[in-house]
Amino acid sequence: MSLIPSFFGNRRSSLCDPSSSLDVWDPFQGFPFNTTSLPLTLFRGWDSETSAFANARVDWKETPEAHVFKADLPGVNKEEVKVEVEEGRILQISGQRSKKKEEKTDTWHRVERSGGSFVRRFRLPENAQLDQVKASMENGVLTVTVPKEEAKKKPEVKAIEISG
Repeated sequence: MSLIPSFFGNRRSSLCDPSSSLDVWDPFQGFPFNTTSLPLTLFRGWDSETSAFANARVDWKETPEAHVFKADLPGVNKEEVKVEVEEGRILQISGQRSKKKEEKTDTWHRVERSGGSFVRRFRLPENAQLDQVKASMENGVLTVTVPKEEAKKKPEVKAIEISG
């Protein structure tokens, strides 16, 4: 079993697919150093605030009627999430999970849940009805539904008789 898919988020989108996520993976994002010093300071100063929650998991399926996006956002309230359609048919899902204020008297043994912000962007296909986008959130799962235009019928071919 390879460690690479789990390290990179087990992404299924194709690099050649124009409708895949517009995320650009930067392996050095969050590292406060020049990449030429990589071996010496690999994990010194890692900014877990911005990187740990940066890659919200999103599924995108297409049904005959719509494109449906489902994002797992545990611990995020709907007031902390924004869904926008930008110029160029770009669907953007963004938000932030706030960290709870820590009591100074508490002793922490392990901290694995993180706070921070996230942004995911997707280029929608030509058949997306951008003015009909709907979003709902239930049990930490955001569902964004983008209806599709009805398939245009192919024009009938009418044979024209040539006179003369």
